[in-house]
Amino acid sequence: MRNSPWVYVLALALLALSTSAFSQEEEDWSKIQLKASKVSGSVYMIDMVEGSGGFAGGNIGVSVGSDGVVLVDAMFEPLAPKILAVLKTLSGKPVKFVINTHVHGDHTDGNAAFGPTATIIAHANTRQQLLTRGQSPEDQPVPAHALPVITLNDELVLHQNGEDMRIVHFPHAHSDTDVIVFFPQSKVVHMGDIYFSGMFPFIGRGGSVKGLVAALEKVLGEIPADTRVIPGHGPLSNTQELRATLAMLKETSAIVEDGIKRKVSLQRMIKDKVLAGYDKWAGGYINTDQYLEQMYKVLSR
Repeated sequence: MRNSPWVYVLALALLALSTSAFSQEEEDWSKIQLKASKVSGSVYMIDMVEGSGGFAGGNIGVSVGSDGVVLVDAMFEPLAPKILAVLKTLSGKPVKFVINTHVHGDHTDGNAAFGPTATIIAHANTRQQLLTRGQSPEDQPVPAHALPVITLNDELVLHQNGEDMRIVHFPHAHSDTDVIVFFPQSKVVHMGDIYFSGMFPFIGRGGSVKGLVAALEKVLGEIPADTRVIPGHGPLSNTQELRATLAMLKETSAIVEDGIKRKVSLQRMIKDKVLAGYDKWAGGYINTDQYLEQMYKVLSR
């Protein structure tokens, strides 16, 4: 997935536009294989099998137990049968709740499959933005059953499967709709797209570098050092890797911000390769020059 230029274009379009129509037309869902991995306690992660082809969407967190199944994010609607097949290997219980970490389609499109029988929870801005889809040519209206029916502004606690799941809003980070889900009993946290594991992050509409940094700092200040970290995209992670991402964000934003203050143009920064020392983070959806361009635009606002 990480080495395909086509996948990069698809992923970035999906993240930026959150369009179900684009994904439905371009993706061959039959090629995508999903797997479940034990994270810790009662929590699992569903992601795409490496090299299976295509773009599956954001990683799904799964809580299983006597109360039923709780999903954190829902990938794309056409993948629902594959998600359900994987869930059957973890639990015989139905999906009871779906928590959306943010509004983007690679995390919410699956709401349409689970919404008729499960309760969808999200930040208030996520519901509002899903409601206003269909007002531009590239967007499709979201069916009523795919909308969150429980929303939060700051924080909500869901008591299921022996977990006190804290759903906490972090403003203006990856977007203006982000929540992070904490599983304190299992020592797991699902970061959504506030954290791209081992790769440059994508900052969407309503997001900011300062918001990303603030979110990572707050989470790291709250969770135990041995907490397992589910990223929005990328492999299962830990607090040490989360700290490395935080350091990269601070260092790269300082370099770009300094250039902006000195009135250095974006083209000059790209030519001078001011972020060349961070090329190891370019193995995901954005290469170093694209990350520099994104940072320049966001920090110039």
